[in-house]
Amino acid sequence: MTFRYFSTALTLGAAMPGVVLAQPAPATASSGAQPVIEITAPRLARELYATPAAVSVVDRDEIQQGQQRVRLDESLVTVPGLFLQNRDNFAQGQRISIRGFGARAPFGVRGITVVVDGIPYTLPDGQAQLDAIDLDSAERIEVIRGPAAVQYGNAAGGVISVTTADGSDDPGSHVRIEGGSDGYRKYAVSNGGVNGPWSHHVSVSALNVDGYRDHSSTEKYLLNAKLRRELGSDRALTAIVNLLDNPRSEDPGGLTREQVHEDRDQAGRFTEAYDTGQSVDQQVLGLQYEDLSAGPGEFYLKGFYLKRDFEQQLPYPGDSLIDYQRDYYGASAEYHQTLSVGDMPLRYVAGLDLARQQDDRGRKNVAFNGDVTGKVADETQTATSVGTFLQGDLDLTERWTLSLGGRYDRVDLDIDDDYLSDGDNGGDRTFHQWSGSAGLSYRYRRHHQVYVNTGTAYETPTFSEFANPAGIGGFNPDIEPQKSWSRELGLRGNFDNGLDYDVALFSVRVRDELVPYEGDDGRTFYENAGDSDRDGLEVALGWQFDPSWRIDSALTLARYEFDSYASEAGDYGGNRIPGLPEQTWVNRLTWQGLDRRFAALETQYVGDMVADNAGDVHVGDYWLVNLRGGDGWRLGGDTVLNLYGGVRNLFDVEHYANVRINASNDRYFEPAPGRTVYAGIGIDF
Repeated sequence: MTFRYFSTALTLGAAMPGVVLAQPAPATASSGAQPVIEITAPRLARELYATPAAVSVVDRDEIQQGQQRVRLDESLVTVPGLFLQNRDNFAQGQRISIRGFGARAPFGVRGITVVVDGIPYTLPDGQAQLDAIDLDSAERIEVIRGPAAVQYGNAAGGVISVTTADGSDDPGSHVRIEGGSDGYRKYAVSNGGVNGPWSHHVSVSALNVDGYRDHSSTEKYLLNAKLRRELGSDRALTAIVNLLDNPRSEDPGGLTREQVHEDRDQAGRFTEAYDTGQSVDQQVLGLQYEDLSAGPGEFYLKGFYLKRDFEQQLPYPGDSLIDYQRDYYGASAEYHQTLSVGDMPLRYVAGLDLARQQDDRGRKNVAFNGDVTGKVADETQTATSVGTFLQGDLDLTERWTLSLGGRYDRVDLDIDDDYLSDGDNGGDRTFHQWSGSAGLSYRYRRHHQVYVNTGTAYETPTFSEFANPAGIGGFNPDIEPQKSWSRELGLRGNFDNGLDYDVALFSVRVRDELVPYEGDDGRTFYENAGDSDRDGLEVALGWQFDPSWRIDSALTLARYEFDSYASEAGDYGGNRIPGLPEQTWVNRLTWQGLDRRFAALETQYVGDMVADNAGDVHVGDYWLVNLRGGDGWRLGGDTVLNLYGGVRNLFDVEHYANVRINASNDRYFEPAPGRTVYAGIGIDF
């Protein structure tokens, strides 16, 4: 794709005059009025302290200040209940779990809805990828820490909603150049501004990493652009373009424990001989219209189209070279209105979501010596989803608010087999799902709230999870969607002295839990593993105890286990769900000096976990310490020079970046790098 050559030339050319993005100072403690925090991820826009659900908001400073902005874990590390793995293997992608949802994913994202600027990156079949999220232009990330099927339908065990800049909040141009350990290089250029009714923001970046392990390099180019046109005081039209060119991401594979002890840097078996890894070429286009005076309410109409070309070589001989060409498109319409029921104000949103995914997917055989010997699968996978929902907040009094919501979804999954030499492995399934939620919020002070909620959610198997262990293609007739019922009690607030708190108790019951296992040939298959329980406590505390100093802490204490799970391999009832730590604790101390000077010290504790359903493979706990800081200088006018740097894993602790769940041949482990450093220089003008 020509985009990567264009982006490299543009980045290097723009970088020549100078160099980085300077950061604004964070808000300081004040005894005055506190800012109103509004959230939009639940689709019914509310003030945070009127929302009867656990929602975390990550602002621009946390996303950008002194960060590499390469992977989501940098921004979301202080969100309780959320756990990320696999920062360093770009070919597999980060594994994200929220309250246990998404833990089963061997690559990509499962069970969690990902939305970027209103465009759903989660497909109708329930899978999602994160490789096109541009953190250089991200202004805000909202995380719903629990099921949200009423708002988003399939695979909404949690929600990550990213909003990028539109030019009005961050005008001007920014250039950054970064370098660091393991051959890390990144270049980024952005420009935004407002001109009358027009506003725009464009961000271009180029990333190259040699990698900590053998055969783990990455080359990636990304463009994110937003153009907005005001059509009067109440109407606007926004166009969004996102281009991803990832010509190479090598996959070093998993290792046995003995191989890790022998050499943490080595790649797994077959990886170098077969040149394992992936290449991706993706384009996303979005068009959104809003009318804030549509009759007595507000009307929003959104449409999008995504095209993705993908190829991946897996680390085993046999049917291990896969590719697909994806067309994914859809639209949504929402109507928001405020009215009165008697003397009680009612705010509601009614919406319709439509999406269609079509994958032209193939698979080729790779001989033991690495030669590609021919096609073994050729099929078209089509998923269509239609969902309609209604959600409302009724203010019973000035302090009490009742929230109710319901949704109906129809999901059609179809495989048309075009490779018939081994028989027709096509098939189709249709799922009809109802979801509901109810919440009650009591605002006992202006910025203090207690709430309870309950809701249901569901998650269909993805196309890859429907793979039939009895053959290469076709549906597994024994696999069904998993369904969950969640209950939550929460407490949040913000004091005038700079102290804020967010506490949530949750309990989730899951039926027909979807669990992965690896077959003898190294391929991953899935089965419904009976029922599971997920119970826990999430605590997030923050204290701006001085205008220059702030401390944040995020604690998760949970229990994730199979309530019942009987399979041919054994009875795993009472065992822990693999791939999930049950305790995590993150602390961050931030100092903001004069103007652009800052420093942040971060500690992260990750509890132990198991790597297999039987609970025989134990993975120990660990502590990490990260440090970053920087300074900025005004060069004249609006031009600011910024220098920053950071150290990850300051004390060189040996741990695993990823644990491959139920891996074959004991290849469970992907070692993480030891101490790494990075530094950046940039200029704003």
